[in-house]
This record gives sequence, C-alpha cells and structure tokens, in this order.
Amino acid sequence: MIFDYENLRLVWWLLLGVLLIGFAVMDGFDLGVAALLPFVGRSDVERRVAINTIGPVWEGNQVWLVLGAGAIFAAWPPLYAVSFSGFYLAMFLVLASLILRPVGFTFRSKIDNPVWRSIWDWALVISGVVPALIFGVAVGNALQGVPFAFDPDLRASYQITLLGLLNPFGLLCGLVSLAMLLMHGAAYLGVKAGEPVASRARQAGGVAAIVTLILFALAGVATAFLIPGYVITSAIDPAGPSNPLGKTVVTQTGAWLMNYGAHPWMLAAPALGFAGAVAAFFLFRAARPVVTWLATSASVVGIVATAGVSMFPFLLPSSSSLSSSLTVWDASSSRLTLGVMLVAAVVFVPIVLAYTAWVFRVLRGHVTVEEITRDPHGVY
Repeated sequence: MIFDYENLRLVWWLLLGVLLIGFAVMDGFDLGVAALLPFVGRSDVERRVAINTIGPVWEGNQVWLVLGAGAIFAAWPPLYAVSFSGFYLAMFLVLASLILRPVGFTFRSKIDNPVWRSIWDWALVISGVVPALIFGVAVGNALQGVPFAFDPDLRASYQITLLGLLNPFGLLCGLVSLAMLLMHGAAYLGVKAGEPVASRARQAGGVAAIVTLILFALAGVATAFLIPGYVITSAIDPAGPSNPLGKTVVTQTGAWLMNYGAHPWMLAAPALGFAGAVAAFFLFRAARPVVTWLATSASVVGIVATAGVSMFPFLLPSSSSLSSSLTVWDASSSRLTLGVMLVAAVVFVPIVLAYTAWVFRVLRGHVTVEEITRDPHGVY
C-alpha cells in the first residue's frame, strides 16, 4: 500500500526531488538571466529588457524554493536541522544575495543616473551568481559528506565551516551549477527578449552549454575516481524508526556509481543531463528559442536528478561520524505526518502548477527595446 511507512518515505524522497528540480528549472532561469545581465545588455534600455523578462515572474518561481525548504522541514526534520544549522553561513550568503534581487528591481530605475543604475545592475548580477554557485557547492559537499555527528540522545554537533565547504570538488560542482543556470537563463532570454538581447543570449548560451558539458563530465570523473562514496553495510529496516545511529556505514571510492549497476534505469538522469546540453548547443545556433528552453530544462532536470539518484538512499552523509549519516530510511517524520503531508501535496502542488502555467500564458510575448522606450516608467 502507498501509505505503508516504507512507501511514504520513498514517495517523499521523490517529492523532495521534484520540488528541488522545480526550483532549479523555474527559478534557475531567473538566476541565469540576472548573472548574464552585463553580457546581454550593452545599454541601459537593453539591460532593462533582460530585467523585465523575469521581473513579473520571479516571485512565483521562488515558491518552489519555499516548498522545497518546507518539505525538508516537515518530512525530513534531522536533515533540516543539520543542513540549515551546519550550512548557516552559506545559507546566509544565499539569502542575502536573493534579497538583492527584489531590492534591485524596485530601486534600479527610480533614479535616471548611470552610476546608480550600474550599482544595482551589479547587485542583480550578484543575486544570480552567488545562489547558483552556492547551491552547487552544497550539492558537492553532500556528495563528499560533511562533518557532523549525533550523540546517543540524537543531539547534533557540527564541524562545518564556510571555508571548509569551498573545497575543490565543492567548487567544481558550484561551477557546474553556475554554468548550467547561465545556459538555462540564456535560453529563457531567447524566448522572451527582443533583439539584440536575444541574439547575444544565444551566443552566451552556446558557450555555457559547452562549459556545462565539460564541467559535468569532470564532476562525474571525480565522483567515480576521486571522492569517497558511502555504503550501508548493516541490515536496514525501511519501515523502522527514524534513528540514524542504528546502522553502520563505510566509505568507498566510486560507491556513488553502485546504484547505476543495481538499477540501470537510473542512467537516464546523467544521460538526460548530457543530451539536453548537447541539444541546447545546436539549438542555440539554430535560433529555435522554445525548443532550446525545453532542452536546457531537460539538462537541468538530468543534472540535478543525477546527484539524487547517485546518493540514494543517503540524504546527507557524515564524513566525521559515518553512522550519523542521514538516509531516506532513518531521517523522516512519522508515518502519520508523511501521510497528512502527502494529501496536502496532492492538493496544492497541482494548484501551483496550474497557476504557474496561467501566469506564463498571460505574460506570453516578447519584451522589446521599443516597449521599454515607449513606457519607461511602467516597467522595471
């Protein structure tokens, strides 16, 4: 039955993946557009074109981040406690940079002064680059394991530092994330922006697609041959109590590839990541904007899903206390909580999807230089 504890845990692992992928796809192009601002806009009005492609939709897109964080809080409390406390400074950087986005949108065009607007343009660039980079760094550190431990009373202690997170593999994954979202943002500009912003975005997107392919491949090689993976060596009860200390874990180089041998269908995730980026490169050159955006979306889905399926059933391994590692089978809320939340998700996630589709339909069409020039005070 779907409401068995084991199945509920698995369903919520899948739902968490859907919510995080939804954030990467929907808010990812917002981050990418902001990061590309100085490259696609050579004049103030051209930069305003880029800004106004995302200005009306970024708040709705950020709902996916709120849903993902809420799902971690309610469905995976130990994961929430460790990640949001242990990664506190990294989270603070992300939130501070995200705050720059609405502030930049609001104040940038209030004063017709080149210096004023340049300052806010770079604030918007920071609001795109920093979250894209830090989210990838977080995934890279999750793959390596982070130093935390639980005592017998399940009180967590952390040895995580911001500089410790900025290790070579973490930064590599951060660059994968940044290049991926630059590619995705360029594709969105190709759909929504008028010329010449769209053509410059296609050029930048083609470069970002190649860089994404190279970095994603390098991250795969490092995962296979350089960083340790984690393996549960004791018997586990998928429907047992949520106690991370009830198992034994060992590290083994290349262990994150074991899932692909046991479940070959999981290879669809990295394959989609590579195929989407390859297709996007050629579609950028062919100037097929809508299909290009679908290709970059597929690549984002594949790349994010690759991290999730590679680590399963681990959610966040511990490098300092292996048995404290958090997994799908020992870090969830109660069966009742997961069941009630599943009912709520079945009701509200389709509403979010329907609302999002309606908003993008209403706001369809291009943002052009002529439109900004005609109504300079009616837009960002």
